Formats: sequence, C-alpha cells, structure tokens
Amino acid sequence: MLLEEVLKAARDTRVLIVGSGVLSRVSELFREQFPDKKAIVIADNNTWRAAGKDVAELLKTAGITQDDAYIYTDPELYAEYGYVDALVAVLKDTDAVPIAAGSGTINDLVKLASHLTGRQYLCVATAASVDGYTSFGASVTANGAKQTFDCPAPQACLADTDIIGKAPAEMTAAGYADLFAKITAGADWILADRLEIDPIDHKAWSIVQDGLHDALSDPEGVKNRKSSAIAKLTEGLMMSGFAMQWLRSSRPASGAEHYFSHLWDMEHHRFGVQHVSHGFQVSIGTVAITALYEQMLDTPIETLDVEAACRAWPSLAELENRAVTLFKESGFSERCLNETRAKYITREQLAQQLCLLKERQAEIKQAIGTQLVPYETARQRLQLVGAPVEPEQTGISMERLRQTFLRAPFIRSRFTILDLAVRTCYMPAWLDVLFGYGGRFFVQPEIYDK
Repeated sequence: MLLEEVLKAARDTRVLIVGSGVLSRVSELFREQFPDKKAIVIADNNTWRAAGKDVAELLKTAGITQDDAYIYTDPELYAEYGYVDALVAVLKDTDAVPIAAGSGTINDLVKLASHLTGRQYLCVATAASVDGYTSFGASVTANGAKQTFDCPAPQACLADTDIIGKAPAEMTAAGYADLFAKITAGADWILADRLEIDPIDHKAWSIVQDGLHDALSDPEGVKNRKSSAIAKLTEGLMMSGFAMQWLRSSRPASGAEHYFSHLWDMEHHRFGVQHVSHGFQVSIGTVAITALYEQMLDTPIETLDVEAACRAWPSLAELENRAVTLFKESGFSERCLNETRAKYITREQLAQQLCLLKERQAEIKQAIGTQLVPYETARQRLQLVGAPVEPEQTGISMERLRQTFLRAPFIRSRFTILDLAVRTCYMPAWLDVLFGYGGRFFVQPEIYDK
C-alpha cells in the first residue's frame, strides 16, 4: 500500500518523512504541524548526540522557541513507568510540544507522557530498531509487568536514514528481527481468521504485509548499512506501526513470537547484567514459533480426535488453578488469570472450533505455508543481520525455552498457534519432536571421559 494511502488511514499521524538528509526539514515540519508552539527536545545521552542536539540547533536557527532539552542520563534507562512520571512532571510545567529524539524507549516514554499531559508530539527516529514509532499505544513496564498503554501515535514522524544507518549494528539487527516477526504474526492472524475467532482486517493486513517481504529482502544490505536496505527496513517498521494505529490493536504486528519476549520481560530476564532487547528476544520467539508451525504443517490434522480433545479440555476453574500454580511466584499471576478467563471457551465451543479446523485444514495449511518463511531460511536471514537464533545467545536455556511454550499462552488472551497446540492436545507431542533427538532444539548431551 502506498504511503499516501496509509496516511489517509492513519488516525493520529499526519506526516511521515523518511529519507537521506531529511533531518534538515525538522524545523519546517514542526512549524507546519505545531504553528506558534514552542518545543522541548527529549532524548537520552546517546540519542542527544545522534540527533537531539542537531534538532535543537535547527529549531534555534529557525527561530522556534524552546524549553531546555530534557535528557535522560540513567545508563540503565528503559521503558519503565517511573521514567514516564519524571517526564510528566516536566511537561506539566510547560505547554511545549515534545520532540522525541530517539528510538523505542524514548518514543514510548514520550508517547505516554504526552498523552497523560494532553498534547501531541513529534518523533525523530534515530534507529531502525522497533515498529512502535508510529503505533497506537506505548509498551511500558508498570508494577513489574510489561503492558501496552493506550495512547496516540505521534502527529508527525521524521526518519533520516543517514542517522539511522549510523545506529549501533545490534539495534538495526533488532529492528530487522522485529519486522521479520510480522511473518509469524501474520500466520497467527490467518489461523484466527480461518477459525472465525478474530477476522482479518484487510486494510491493516495490507499495510503490513503488502511490502513486508520486499522490506526484508536484503539482510546483507541491512548488515552492511546499505542506504536502500536501511530505508526499506525503516519504512517497513513504520508501516507496521500504522497498521496498529489504524486497528487500535497490535494484532497486525504481534503474535505468539512476541509473547515469548513479553513473558521474559515480565520475568525480568537479563543476560548477565544487561537487558536483552525486545528485537533480540523476538528473534528467538520467531525462530521458535516458525518451528512450531512446521510441526503443525506436518501433522495430519484430518485425523484429530475431537471428542478426546474435548474430554481433555479443563474447566475454567481447573485452568485458573493451573495459571495460579504456574505463576504464583511471578508477581503477575492476577494478570494471567484475567487473560485466561478472557480467552476461555467451553467444551461445546471447543468442539465447534476443532471441527472447523478439520474441515478447513487443507485451506489453513496452504495459506500458512505460503505465509511462512522456512525455518532454516529464517535462521539464516536473522543470523546474517546479526540477530540471535539460538536461545542461549540471549541467556535463555533450552529448558526455559520449552517452558516458555507452555507458559506464554497464559499471558495474553489473543489466539495464536500456542492456543491451537493446547486445544488440540498436540503441544506435548510437538515439543517432544522439537526438543527430542534430532529436533530443532535438541541439545546433544556432553560426554565426559571416565
């Protein structure tokens, strides 16, 4: 879908400018979108050097009034609600329009703080690392749990590919992985659509999926900071945000692979002393869910015993007890209970759903097979850009990865391949294949000399 059409569908963002050298247009853009307003640049130490300082200088040269820039100095800065509160306190003392100069963390903090203080903002992207620049909602940790808070996308967004191309390689790799995840997220939506659980919104689908494979087509160019490849990646990430903006939901861009990342965030996962980036966690989730989908495609679903699956289906009370047991020490068990209740279906509803699955299994497999990138190809392309493809590269053991397949369905009510695996009772068998001898995630035992 052409950008002009996408902007017409956007509910919040009026302008997106992507290209080489476009930072020079920031003053013109600000004056056009926020006439007679003063500005305040928001950045951290790194993004101030990357773009924030230049933005402030360009605004000054253009005669645009500014408050002193607000620069986060905490080296451990991440999208956590305490940092939102700090920015809200600053914005309450001014009517200035925030300019978020940064990537995912800065954008989410400014997006939510702007909403809480009743104003729009302008985003200057500094890395092709996330799809959240133009999305509705901010992903912020609050009370120990990663949550998406409803809030408008920026009124205008500018992405200078010269600046983005200089971002740390791992940030660009994370962005590529986040965009690659739209492949498995799309497969989840196909599955939910064909089972009449969550119908595909064709406009949102088109915004994300029409140019997706082209945006992902040059991983080597992304790795080598090739201008055209960086531009396509940036535009692809922006498109994903626009689809979420249109639908007021992350469904077009987020599926089971994202739930792996969300769960690990909620569990405060670190690799050593470092937070693992969202994109790198999603990379592992995408590889894992691609492997699970290939198990589904290899399964003769036409032989599914619907009656046996329904007999095995727990009551709501039993499922609630399972959720409490799994997450009793987590600090977010109540959230898991609420999501489990929202997603629960009766045995009668399950029977109807599984009969539909059997009836449409050929169509479903054909559509999902077309949507997916084969497991080995996905690994190669993610690895080529520098994204992790082995869980241990992010500090996740194979045992923890296996447990994540079992735990992740409880943290969100959205239907994905994980729910299909549970409802059909195929999950244990599929995991046995994936983690068993010769499987995708089999670990060869070490042999020690006696």
